[in-house]
Amino acid sequence: MSPAVTTRRPARSKAATRPGRTTRRRVLRVDHNKRWRPRSRRGGTCGYTLDRKTCAKRGAHYCEPRADKVVKFFAELLIHPAGALANTKFVLAPWQEHEIIRPLFGEVHWSEQWGRYVRRYTRATVVMARKNGKSALLSGIALYMLCSDGEESAEVYGAAANTRQAGKVFEPATKMVKKSPILAKRLKHIRNARRLVDEKTSSHYEIIPADADNELGHSPHCFILDEVLSQPDDSLWKAMVTGAGARTQPLMLAITTETTAHASFGADMIDEADRVMEDPARAPHHFAYVRKMPKDVEELERLWRLFPARPELPVSIDPWDERNWAWANPALGSFLSIQALREDALEARTDRSKENGFRQFRLNQRVSQVSRWISMDLWNARVGEVAPTPDWIRGRLKGERCWGGLDLSSKLDLTSLALVFPDGSVLWRFWLPESVIPTLDEHTNGRISEWVADGWITATDGDTIDYDRIYDDVTADHKDFRIVDITYDKWSGEPVRQEIVKRTRLKMVESDTTFLRMTGPMQEFMRRLKAADEFQHFGNPVATWMADNVEKKSPRDDPDRLRPVKPDRDKTGIRIDGIPAVLFALDGALRGMPKPSVYESQGMALNS
Repeated sequence: MSPAVTTRRPARSKAATRPGRTTRRRVLRVDHNKRWRPRSRRGGTCGYTLDRKTCAKRGAHYCEPRADKVVKFFAELLIHPAGALANTKFVLAPWQEHEIIRPLFGEVHWSEQWGRYVRRYTRATVVMARKNGKSALLSGIALYMLCSDGEESAEVYGAAANTRQAGKVFEPATKMVKKSPILAKRLKHIRNARRLVDEKTSSHYEIIPADADNELGHSPHCFILDEVLSQPDDSLWKAMVTGAGARTQPLMLAITTETTAHASFGADMIDEADRVMEDPARAPHHFAYVRKMPKDVEELERLWRLFPARPELPVSIDPWDERNWAWANPALGSFLSIQALREDALEARTDRSKENGFRQFRLNQRVSQVSRWISMDLWNARVGEVAPTPDWIRGRLKGERCWGGLDLSSKLDLTSLALVFPDGSVLWRFWLPESVIPTLDEHTNGRISEWVADGWITATDGDTIDYDRIYDDVTADHKDFRIVDITYDKWSGEPVRQEIVKRTRLKMVESDTTFLRMTGPMQEFMRRLKAADEFQHFGNPVATWMADNVEKKSPRDDPDRLRPVKPDRDKTGIRIDGIPAVLFALDGALRGMPKPSVYESQGMALNS
């Protein structure tokens, strides 16, 4: 790429480019008591005490003395093993302390099983660019979990794509032990086994290979998986998570840089952390720290909504603008040299082959044409009135004009019809063969069965969809609403089109999910979603699930062209059919009303 060319995209909204900053303020002010947590008052007074500071809170809360203990463990027992801070006390940087360590170890809730307060977070995902001190931070966490977390016979494991990679976390830990008189006296390093042993508590920390078949007998108190993007699948992670069930407050910690493979375990884990960051109530036990340079305007505006007034937020999507680097590189300005980033950026701008590496490893971008599309904070803001039942809102819209979109699947899977009304209301129908329900239940914690029971999905008897039921329901909607036309997916859609036209005389318009047909509707969908009163879904739970799943794809040379990416139905429990159905309906709405017939305006001339 020529040095004279930038990739700043033109603003698509007033918020697309923030005003420039002349200086960057890196003062981090965090009120931990305002962090989201479950509204639980179970349990008595906490009473945890450290250095004469006693926590008097109850229920789910932030326990400051517990967080203090971990911060002091780092500062008083650990020494930086290498780098610019080598041989100095490990005083956590403000972002390490207040955005990772304090919430991760300070958030507690009452456990009925153990009869005491325990850490709320049992899962943690940290996603940031490389060279931000993750190895040293992970080493400190591993040592704390080994000998200072109050767990007898603690088993702490570290793994990565290979033993060498895992050693990059283990080796700094051994150096920290050597440099700390207290830890050197207490912990024993068994070199050949790559193991640290705490004989006082019969605990150990060791490196294991990334081979789930041989790692099924562990009972981890802490498991650290480094560079998740290098894992071939989730088998090792599942083996460790399921093995931790007997521990009172286990911690399964994954840390990684962005991946290039959108259909992978690493991508799934990163995307889930992104969702939890948007909506912590989605998984109250999951801690998420995700710092990525946004790829497009939607991602940029999402960050501005989620983290208002944060000075280190990107100001645009220009990867060469230094003001945009701090978000993905929280250590910038402390122990990460900005000069190193400048040099890498210069090489990447002049050598196209290095640009992807700069984006992925330095800016923590997913170098892929595929990415998540719908920000759930936007989607959740467009609920409107929550419909208690599927038919609740239908009565209020009866007789209104609308456009239909029909997304057809194979006879063995889910099919969706969406109706889009001029006021932004959207109604859905979903059909599913009953034989598919158990499979999808496995991936949705039984929610498919619940939605069938509540009427949000119509299950048809047998192993295939009963198309007669679809025809009957479309006919019923044709009677209840003034459907202008129905745009349908031409894939295997011709027999369905013929039967619907035969029964209803509705106008059916053929379409598909190519860039050509989808770009306009997807842009219109996003415009409506950002507007205050042009889209409302009434809290439809099936559509919400699908909106959370949908991904978009754009050509590398033309990011404004869009199409949805359908998941591999055979390998995942993900479905998105309701969203393409809305896009088809919006395609019809964009076309507008059909032109009136000349006979309607002038009458028909008859020869006498």
